[in-house]
Amino acid sequence: MMTNRERLLAILDGRSPDRIPWIPRLELWYTAHRLAGTLPPEYDNLRLRDIQRDLRIGASARTGRVYTTRRRGVEVNTRREGLITTTEYRTPVGTVTEITRRTTELDRLGLQPLVVGKMLKRPEDYETVTYIYENTEFYPCYEEFEAYDRDIGDHGLPMVSIEDVPFHGWLQGLVGYDRGYIDLFDHRDRVERLLETMSQVLRERMWPVVANSPARLLLHGMHLASQTTPPNYFDRYITPYAREFNDYMHEHGKSVAQHADNDTSHILDQLLSAGWDMQETFVTHPMVPCTLKQAREKWGNSVIIWGGVPSVILEPDYPEQDFEAYMDELFQTIAPGDAFILGVADNVMPTSMLSRIRRITELVEQKGRYPIAA
Repeated sequence: MMTNRERLLAILDGRSPDRIPWIPRLELWYTAHRLAGTLPPEYDNLRLRDIQRDLRIGASARTGRVYTTRRRGVEVNTRREGLITTTEYRTPVGTVTEITRRTTELDRLGLQPLVVGKMLKRPEDYETVTYIYENTEFYPCYEEFEAYDRDIGDHGLPMVSIEDVPFHGWLQGLVGYDRGYIDLFDHRDRVERLLETMSQVLRERMWPVVANSPARLLLHGMHLASQTTPPNYFDRYITPYAREFNDYMHEHGKSVAQHADNDTSHILDQLLSAGWDMQETFVTHPMVPCTLKQAREKWGNSVIIWGGVPSVILEPDYPEQDFEAYMDELFQTIAPGDAFILGVADNVMPTSMLSRIRRITELVEQKGRYPIAA
């Protein structure tokens, strides 16, 4: 019998596993219940890894890294006032700030604070942020990753997150969706200069560090969506960079995923042509219009799907018979089981029913052996 690591490596290599891997992201569920003191009695004082073993699921292994970053010529000052944190970045060409806000709900779930004030607020801020990127350096930390990889062992395969693609990193992370598209119309030269700088810095400084790292599976790109990165902007600003990056990593024996936790109904062609090997935490109907069947018909085995279980069907108010019917249809859709890793999109939530995680484990063990019957 294969281990989860062997199954994942087989799928990345285009080979068939002995059965489909079942690897949901349990971290959010675990952290929320651990902080609240509401873990099931049998799981009190257990590590997440021990709970995953008991549930007979793999480790999603998303927290390894292969580099650290440093900024030259940038002074960073942080000020906290209650739930608000203001971070100031001072450079020789200007100063920008980012503001985050904690909430009791985010703290309860162990989540990061909300960014309520992006770096890019004025046209002149573009020069400052461009300077920050021009002076960002990347340093390997391979030994740290190798230790993490050994700790994961046969339980899974690390997926290393390495920034966002430049266009979406700017749009979602630096300026915000609404203002971003306004800036693209009103200040296109400033925006495109920043995007080119981001791409060049990553290409020259980050790509070689990642390509020469011991990591096999990379995550580069996240939250791309029909509404916020529609086909025309995707084709112009995302595909050329992503295609070049993915081709470069393929030459170095890497596989690359995109974090697909948004509605991708209208960008399925773009995700394929950009050259990603995998769409992970791939969210489907009933949470978004796109169905698993539509994606399989569009991509075939050219794109690995890691997902298939929308988190909403694990909720107590989702009828049991509908849950069972959904899972029956899922196994029919993915048959014979090529290019597929079963997971939850996006997370097992704090309110998810653990009994349904156990039930899916049973179904995988009953129906998930390759080749799966249609």
